[in-house]
Amino acid sequence: MAAVHIYMGKKYISAQEIVAKFNTPYYTINYYTAIGLLPVSAKVGNKRMYEEGLVKERLRKISELAREGYTLNLIQKKLLGA
Repeated sequence: MAAVHIYMGKKYISAQEIVAKFNTPYYTINYYTAIGLLPVSAKVGNKRMYEEGLVKERLRKISELAREGYTLNLIQKKLLGA
């Protein structure tokens, strides 16, 4: 079972925990991080930590927009205003 990381009232999750909890491939987490869709909130050693609530919402929204036919480039623009 994954450790719970809480700081200032928010839960944080590592990339490996995202893979397990949200059934998302590690390379997808890396790519979404690289293009800004999943921002790293902190680093603990060499672990990237993400705000769990934001990850859950972003992955839900990315999936929803992809089902509607949006490309990842358009999803990025829609979510980030880029």
